[in-house]
Amino acid sequence: MNEPAQHMDVGAYALGVLDAAEAARFEEHLADCSRCAAELDSALGLTPLLADLKESAPDPGVLIARPRPALLDGLLARVVTVRRAQRTRRLCLAAAAGVLIVAGPLAGSSFTSQNAPSHSTVSAAKAMYEEGEKIGAVDPTTKVDASVSLQEKPWGTHVALKLANVRGPLTCDLVAVGRNGERQTVTTWAVPAAGYGLQGAGADKWSKEPLYTHGGAALNRNDIDRFEVRTLDGKLLDTIKV
Repeated sequence: MNEPAQHMDVGAYALGVLDAAEAARFEEHLADCSRCAAELDSALGLTPLLADLKESAPDPGVLIARPRPALLDGLLARVVTVRRAQRTRRLCLAAAAGVLIVAGPLAGSSFTSQNAPSHSTVSAAKAMYEEGEKIGAVDPTTKVDASVSLQEKPWGTHVALKLANVRGPLTCDLVAVGRNGERQTVTTWAVPAAGYGLQGAGADKWSKEPLYTHGGAALNRNDIDRFEVRTLDGKLLDTIKV
């Protein structure tokens, strides 16, 4: 049996209609084929469809060893249809979640600029930043302006970050450094080419807005020595002594 034909055996295997030799060959193929493994995982939800198969038998009391080809094709077509619908729904949800995560700071700024400003319309990260103990610093070399807002929690320290005067494209993280030298990543983000919190000529309404983001460290507030804003390739952008 060639490999394309084996790809077609997923539904038949799930329904138990392959003979012993065919089943053995398919199981050997399955061990190295992630595509068929994924299809089989979905096809194992065929219990309701098997009820349809039983009802279509001339004598419901007789166990059918192999369904009619047309009926088997119909069952497998229904499996494919259901699987495609589920996959489309998952992709749509994932895409929507990605838009919310990546565009969160920009979406918050846009919403605020188009409506009467109020505490309820600002982004969640900005609201969290406003509530905590604020400590900031401007790096003398990079000129990056970063400040953190700290809130003690039973699990450690909640940290909100305000970041300005930084151009991209960059991928960065905020690292909490303990007094004992322990390092914990608080949050990561991407800086678009236009940057955040830039002023002067060439800065548009989006790049003038600082970035607000937040995360947490398991370190207690009094055990933190400093925060470092770094690119993921190791460049230090700013240091905030606590």
